[in-house]
Amino acid sequence: MSLLLYTNAMKRLLYVPIVLSLIVLGAHFLRDANHLGVAVAVGLTGLLFVKRPAAARVVQVALVLGALEWVWTIYALVQVRTAMGMPATRMMVILGVVAAATALSAGLFQTKALKRIYRLD
Repeated sequence: MSLLLYTNAMKRLLYVPIVLSLIVLGAHFLRDANHLGVAVAVGLTGLLFVKRPAAARVVQVALVLGALEWVWTIYALVQVRTAMGMPATRMMVILGVVAAATALSAGLFQTKALKRIYRLD
């Protein structure tokens, strides 16, 4: 019985980086007063409860697009900071890690556990 509880707990832990990536992406949109982006991020978090292949793929594609949004944000902020003569390295590293974490979150849908949950075989 304890092995079953351990397995279920591990499956739930796979959702942590996905949900955190969506929350951080929603906060990014909120900072720009992009309420539609915030609503989409919140809606995608809710979509995780729909155990269908299409739902998983929608969230996965959104996370990939979110990672690209972070890369675009890095580019835009580097341009601004360079024009102002300000350093940009620390910002690039931090947002680069956020972009990588978001992309890796999309990759979690390729794990055996999430493939089984969402019937992605």
